Amino acid sequence: MTQPNAVWSLSGFGDEVDPDPSVQAAVLLALGASHIEVRSAWGTNVSELEQDSVERLKAILDEKGLKVSAVASPIGKVDVTLPVEHEVARLRQIISVAKALDTKYVRIFSFYRAEGQSPEDLREAVMERMAALAEEAAAAGIVLLHENEKGIYGDTPERVLDIMETVNSPALRVAWDNANFVQVGVKPYTEGYAILRPFLEYLQVKDAIASTGEVVPSGEGDGELDATIAALAADGYTGFASLEPHLASAHELGGYSGPVAFGVAARAFAGLAAKNGVTLA
Repeated sequence: MTQPNAVWSLSGFGDEVDPDPSVQAAVLLALGASHIEVRSAWGTNVSELEQDSVERLKAILDEKGLKVSAVASPIGKVDVTLPVEHEVARLRQIISVAKALDTKYVRIFSFYRAEGQSPEDLREAVMERMAALAEEAAAAGIVLLHENEKGIYGDTPERVLDIMETVNSPALRVAWDNANFVQVGVKPYTEGYAILRPFLEYLQVKDAIASTGEVVPSGEGDGELDATIAALAADGYTGFASLEPHLASAHELGGYSGPVAFGVAARAFAGLAAKNGVTLA
């Protein structure tokens, strides 16, 4: 067991529980979370939420006593051939949502590549767009969290590092996802942790089986979550751990688990955290 005094803030993707934010909040609170990660509300993605819906969402969360850890945007989950301004404009709208929900974090991605296109083919275009997004975020006092995801430029630890070092902005950090690394053939802790730890600012919690890519509860797959949690605790990590179970279904803009499966995922992660001396608050 590592440091027994590590305290992480527990969050989770509310829309994996239910489309209704009131239900999302109730389940997360029952599982011991202090925060929620907002990807969609009432079935509408954050990139399309109107101001009155954002205000209504904030009122519900305030009433429940739940804070927002991050806005999980779909920025960068588009073809890299779209103009730079396309995603910058969408980011401006999402920054307004983040500000209204009182969070400094916005989750993003690093663009899809076309069939038959190599990562090297789109590297220059990716870096131009990521730099423009980081500049926009920095001006607004927002921190972008790049999530490694299969099919985008930043899917492996080496390419995530390439983005971080090339853009070189404090407004662009790493949202670490063990399961997504497994799904592209990476051993997350063994092959990625040391090089990405200096940029790691946010933990997305899910695990996966290497042979099938199936997402499973923490500790039941090949995501090296035990080793990752132990290392983060030893390093003095004090950030968010956000449950993103994907246990019932997954699709391009997210996933769904339902209250019962979400609870299974939460308890599995809590067990690993406790084993490694981490308190979830």
